[in-house]
Amino acid sequence: MKLTPLRTSASYSKQPYEIETKELTINNTSKIDALMGIETSKGYRQVIKWLRQKKRKPFSFQQEAWQYYAEGYSGLVNAPTGFGKTFSLFLAVVIDELNTRAEQKTEKQKTSKQKTHSKKKRSSTGLRLLWITPLRSLAKDLARAMTEVCRELELDWLVSVRNGDTPQAEKLRQKKQMPEVLIITPESIHLLLAQKNTSGQFSQLQCIVTDEWHELIGSKRGVMTELAISRIRGIIHQKHPERLLRIWGISATIGNMEQAMDVLVPYPEVLRIIIKATEEKKIVIKSILPDHIDMLPWAGHLGHKLAHKLLPIIYKSKTTLVFTNTRGQAELWYQNLLNLDENLAGQIAIHHGSIDFELRNWIEDALHSGILKAVISTSSLDLGVDFKPVDTVVQIGSPKGVARFLQRAGRSGHSPHEISTIYFLPTHALELVEAAAIKEAAKTQDIESRDPIVMAFDTLVQYMVTIAVGDGFDEQQLYHEVKETFAYHELLPSEWSWLMQFITTGGDSLSAYHEFKKVSKVDGLWKVESRQMAMRHRLHIGTIVSDPMLKVKYLGGGFIGMVEESFISKMKAGSSFTLAGKVLDFVMVKDLTVLVRRSRAKRAITPSWMGGRISLSANLGTILRKKYNETLDKSHDDEELDIILPLFERQAKVSHVPKDDEFLIELIHTKDGHHLFAYPFEGRQVHEVMAALIAYRISRNTPITFSIAMNDYGFELLSEQQLPIEETEIRQLFSPEHLAEDIVISINATEMARRKFRDIACISGLIFQGFPGKYIANKHLQSSASLFFNVFSDFDRHNLLLRQAYDEAFYQQIEEPRLLAALQRIQQSKIIIVKTDRYTPLCFPIKVDSLRENMSSEELSQRIERMTAETEKKATKKFRNKNDHQL
Repeated sequence: MKLTPLRTSASYSKQPYEIETKELTINNTSKIDALMGIETSKGYRQVIKWLRQKKRKPFSFQQEAWQYYAEGYSGLVNAPTGFGKTFSLFLAVVIDELNTRAEQKTEKQKTSKQKTHSKKKRSSTGLRLLWITPLRSLAKDLARAMTEVCRELELDWLVSVRNGDTPQAEKLRQKKQMPEVLIITPESIHLLLAQKNTSGQFSQLQCIVTDEWHELIGSKRGVMTELAISRIRGIIHQKHPERLLRIWGISATIGNMEQAMDVLVPYPEVLRIIIKATEEKKIVIKSILPDHIDMLPWAGHLGHKLAHKLLPIIYKSKTTLVFTNTRGQAELWYQNLLNLDENLAGQIAIHHGSIDFELRNWIEDALHSGILKAVISTSSLDLGVDFKPVDTVVQIGSPKGVARFLQRAGRSGHSPHEISTIYFLPTHALELVEAAAIKEAAKTQDIESRDPIVMAFDTLVQYMVTIAVGDGFDEQQLYHEVKETFAYHELLPSEWSWLMQFITTGGDSLSAYHEFKKVSKVDGLWKVESRQMAMRHRLHIGTIVSDPMLKVKYLGGGFIGMVEESFISKMKAGSSFTLAGKVLDFVMVKDLTVLVRRSRAKRAITPSWMGGRISLSANLGTILRKKYNETLDKSHDDEELDIILPLFERQAKVSHVPKDDEFLIELIHTKDGHHLFAYPFEGRQVHEVMAALIAYRISRNTPITFSIAMNDYGFELLSEQQLPIEETEIRQLFSPEHLAEDIVISINATEMARRKFRDIACISGLIFQGFPGKYIANKHLQSSASLFFNVFSDFDRHNLLLRQAYDEAFYQQIEEPRLLAALQRIQQSKIIIVKTDRYTPLCFPIKVDSLRENMSSEELSQRIERMTAETEKKATKKFRNKNDHQL
């Protein structure tokens, strides 16, 4: 398969996506006049009066948003957590509505001579505000706040929520009569568009707001949002050409704010503005420091040793949110805290996406009321949720990115003038350096960019069928709408023709099969006529493809949560595992439901979920290399670096501590074999590919077999043979020349693309994933996807879904641009090669990670003790020999 260069979002930095927007020049006088116009309006005065009654006043960025909204602008609002970003836009819509009603009342009074004093029933004005949110937990919190505002302002608006947790009865009510405000997820918007006669529901729509846009922009869910906005915009323009639809986003600080607005509002004729708050949120970052540092650190060993230091923090705080990076870690830490202090039973809870909906709801309500002392959570609670009692946040282990850490910090002290307090609890010693790096990045606002997804053909295929399932589409109109989006701005007419052929005939290779002829032309519009096809399509609208989830239920009744099929398939009857903080005994799987009973076991395995590993961001890696310099130089004020200094002194003694303009390679010979450890500090994902690349380049000259291990700091190549490389060849091994060709050979790009194709096949509807409660097993999905992959590779080489599989493998999983930049940096660095016969503090955590997957926790612990003892023995022997030599 020949690789086709991907038109990625990165290409826009070289050839910018030009948008000639209409800019309204506002000099000081006109700006004051415009603001005075708002201030004299009845709606504005009513809102200000309400705020005064609550002893509040608007921030300047909120007033700016109200002003620009009134002038017809679209754009992006960027402000610190807790400063009322939601109100900056929600109240803008409310003020506009209050003004409209005041004008209508005045007009009515002029034309009507009779006055009526009878009390009127609430009559719906139709959907006015569509509020898109990425998280279900966020929707509930928003609805509560918006409903309260409408009630206190005596605005008879109904605020409703629509997502996967919304009862069917509520969805039917919404279909009969739309609320004025609908809070919705990207998937639910597409489900709405897949219904018949949907277009009339947007006839009164004034504004679309995308909340937490920074979370959506770098995913296919963001692409779904772009497409949904383009369709709604097209529907309104077709029926009401004069109607102004405003499109706004709310975003935390990211490195590419301008591009984020381009993605959300790519329309040339629209007035656009980025509103940035001048107010700053004070964040206090504290590290939980160990009393003693092990000279050979490894991932996980330190965290649980420090757990006892977490208890005083929980007890002195009103409510604490404890964040982990994975659901498995959340389960482990919940059990760990209960084991340390049984008095916490009933006072702490666990929250993540695999816990039953009713239990999650109870936990969120308990957080609002302040009856819980602590909640151990994953990212399910780190976006925009306002829990007033939460005054402390704890991050377990490195968050791997500055933006994620600051987002989580903002969950404490959520009010504007409160201090956000976050504690960093390292899980191994080297993460203390990451803590110091995060502190510096937070101070300098060195935040990562979020690269948008472009040319995702699987998402576009799904969307086209979605619209065909609904009211149908005109081909030219839909092409125009799609082409206007940022994601598909470079879509070629030939590619659109292929997509149309694919959804109508199945394309060149599937035209003989009726089930792939989904869309046909009816009365001038392209529609899905088959009710069965339409139903099957609606069941799997969305772009999140995971291992099939099985419900976990007690034998006597009562749901607990969800686990992935791949985890439960390894369980035997009587085996114990933890879920939702409970220890459970596995009984059986019946009708795709896992039946369990309460366990008396004190220890149990923790479920693993897909996507557990997060890679270090490029920004954090750069600052990390700088902090390594400062540790030994003592040119810093970081207490974390003072604590870890003995470990760095040990590293310097037995090997070398790399400076930011150096690249360290350690060649170590132990009884396990010959090791090459390299330290680019570019994150696990880049290191995985770089290790395979270097292994391939070494083996080109001499046949040799390697085992590979990596972490966020570096990677290991291990062989039984002596490594056939000279020191002079090292720079050539890490050369960026012929990178694309060598990657394809070294990592088996075809196999990687094949794995990627499973998700693409599911999203595009090539594979039906099953009915609720009867999902198709993961191995069967993979088998079906592989079959399609082979057919397309052999008979349909121009298939866009096949091309996308290679593109995603190359640019998302392999991260070729970042790998190229790393190799170019290495070429400019001074290469330091150290040869030794024992493990060093830097390489030890990589070595332990390589053993972890094949050993139980007890076996691993014993092996680590033995490796540590051997290393210390060699160090002592070398020290004695040195002293004897001196004598």
